Amino acid sequence: TEAASKEDDAAEKETKEPEPELLHFVDVYQNPYQVEINPNVEKHDYKDDSFVHNGDRLSYEDDSNYTYRLGVDVSEHQGYVDWQALKDSGFEFAFIRLGYRGYGQEGRICLDREFHRNIQNAQAAGFDVGVYFFSQAISGAEAAEEAEFVLDKLKPYNISGPVIYDTEEIKWDTARTDGNTRKEFTNFCKVFCDTVSQAGYDPMIYSNMKWMAFTLDMEELTEYDFWYADYHDIPQCPY
Repeated sequence: TEAASKEDDAAEKETKEPEPELLHFVDVYQNPYQVEINPNVEKHDYKDDSFVHNGDRLSYEDDSNYTYRLGVDVSEHQGYVDWQALKDSGFEFAFIRLGYRGYGQEGRICLDREFHRNIQNAQAAGFDVGVYFFSQAISGAEAAEEAEFVLDKLKPYNISGPVIYDTEEIKWDTARTDGNTRKEFTNFCKVFCDTVSQAGYDPMIYSNMKWMAFTLDMEELTEYDFWYADYHDIPQCPY
């Protein structure tokens, strides 16, 4: 009976689920969070010590297949942008806000007031340009409507960069998307990205670690590229 008991213990150990791997991270305000790392989402192989800070610029210096380029994110909030000055100081690509949906109940779609001037001047200065749309979709139909709005405004232009779906938490106020579920947020990403992909553009999703941890189902979004935002010393995302 003692031998049988030991065999049972050994069998129990073999069938036990492995302990989940935990990620500890902080948000932009340095609030700490903990989340289980999804084992079904491929991990990156970046080396933490290859990220090098030089003032407000971050580079990746390693003898691997990875390269880095300096880019800029602009919207009407920056006002007039001197694109040639940016180019002369080493920036090579730009993500330009094309438009947004208001986070109030009406949810009106608006064009970024500086979009046309920004994209024209950026391309004239030799930038590779991608665009993004700040979403407040609360249905698949609204996510498709946002994608169609972007595609319409892009007609006069030939861009080399991605078309990005930007969905974020409104930290300072209530928002029309506060009631969206994880499944809905994830589905709206798919609707937007698939719509722009069918039109011939490269889709991308904007996200930070908190959004990846608690709002998006990353396992459902592995076929899409991400624009990852992080204000920590090094990127905290494991994926």
